[in-house]
Amino acid sequence: MRFLLKSASFIFHPLWLPLAASFFYFIFTPRFFPEGIAKAKLLAIAILTIFIPIVFYFLLKNLGKAQSIFLINTRERKWPLLFYAILITMVLNQILNAYNYAALYYYFTGILFATIVAFVLVLLKVKLSLHMMGMGALLVFLIGISLNFKINLVYTISFLILALGLTASSRIYYKAHTINELVLGLACGILTQIIVLNLWL
Repeated sequence: MRFLLKSASFIFHPLWLPLAASFFYFIFTPRFFPEGIAKAKLLAIAILTIFIPIVFYFLLKNLGKAQSIFLINTRERKWPLLFYAILITMVLNQILNAYNYAALYYYFTGILFATIVAFVLVLLKVKLSLHMMGMGALLVFLIGISLNFKINLVYTISFLILALGLTASSRIYYKAHTINELVLGLACGILTQIIVLNLWL
């Protein structure tokens, strides 16, 4: 059980979730996307949302500005969140557009808003769970995909709800967050996606 809880923190780390959402988008939506274009978009999103942030993290770690990839305290979160907001803005400006990839475009818009909220809270010395924020955003996104395209994603959504509960248990077990921080993170991820949901649903 301890291994399962520890694994959940890594498997459902917020860095992987935007790529997972993008993958689900190209897999589940009934719209036709040439395979080459879909792969190119996924690769570009992976570079901007995973590989570059990891390199930035190791830079901060070498400078003594970060101790763990989980960004334990508010002091460690300031620069990564600001840098991540810039990268998400690049995704919106350079990789996606609202006409051809409406659902995915506005999902990333919601992620940008959530990241900005998390950054502002960090300035106020308030920490929220980035794991819960990412999981909540992905959950609302998949529900939106299911409703918009009339696709039955009940098993995928059910799995995500179970994963969300497992990840929350993991963060509490390892004393990474309080219950209030988990709820705050989940609310941030869900509410920002609900706001942008009206723009494409």
